[in-house]
Amino acid sequence: MASRPSTESLSNSSSKLSLMENLNGRVGHLTSEQQEALDQLKKDLTELEGGKYYNPEKHSDHHLLRFLRARKFDLPLSKKMWIDCEIWRAEFGADTILETFEFPEYLPALKFYPRFYHKTDKLGRPVYIEQLGLLNLTQLMSVSSEERMQRNHVHEYERLIRYRMKACSEKVGRHLEQSLVILDLKGIALSTFSSVYGIVKSVSSIAQDYYPEMLGKMFVINAPMLFTGVWTLVKPMLDEATVQKINILGSNYLPSLLACIDADSLPRFLGGSCSDCKEGCEHSDIGPWNDGSVEGYPKPEFEKIGVKYGGVDVFRHVKK
Repeated sequence: MASRPSTESLSNSSSKLSLMENLNGRVGHLTSEQQEALDQLKKDLTELEGGKYYNPEKHSDHHLLRFLRARKFDLPLSKKMWIDCEIWRAEFGADTILETFEFPEYLPALKFYPRFYHKTDKLGRPVYIEQLGLLNLTQLMSVSSEERMQRNHVHEYERLIRYRMKACSEKVGRHLEQSLVILDLKGIALSTFSSVYGIVKSVSSIAQDYYPEMLGKMFVINAPMLFTGVWTLVKPMLDEATVQKINILGSNYLPSLLACIDADSLPRFLGGSCSDCKEGCEHSDIGPWNDGSVEGYPKPEFEKIGVKYGGVDVFRHVKK
């Protein structure tokens, strides 16, 4: 008679399952129908207006597949989404934003809207944290504007793809394209809930339309009852894949976070044991992209905003 697994082994098994990536629809994990859709999309884009919207040297299969997965491999819808994105990128200047964008309001914007990357989860994906309960929209708009914050958001997405994600991929030895997101609602007031929702909706629309399939998992923590009620109404409107990525938690969130993130990779103010951030985890932006764990990183050209407007030392996290 087989022995029953221990509580610890069941817990470990559950943790591993919660961390498993859904590889369906990714390079090396395509069905024949999905491969046909990818091949046809590349053919259609190559033939459309002389290949105006597709450059094989620039646009990898990983990139194309994110758009196909976002539209459930519906070829016409995926093609439209891709072309709309390329038109937007040209008009917005997304391809050159890392070289052209200036953000002199860098420090006050972080103060009034605390958000930062902090190490990686157990799969090696970058962890992104927003302290939405500390967002002061009035003060933020006094030093910046909605348009400026949108440009900053796009700038950070481009840094994520071209800098952070590449370093994380090199460290784990496989392609990564998603991050783990923590939205902390601690301290959020009912009077500011609508404004917080407004800014989250604004930046989320950019992510959904132009940076699809980059969310691996999201934890909304310290969620008040009001948010839980709103989520109950919104949830049926979302597709099942998106719903499975989002976890709404109250104040007892730590076990769920630790199932996905090692304690020493989680900031102390969230219950972790990180001891690497002398300036405070919320000011660190620490990870494989700048901690010296990946050869060739950090890269000063990707750290220029923090250096120029925040006095950041590019090599601050490299242990000597």
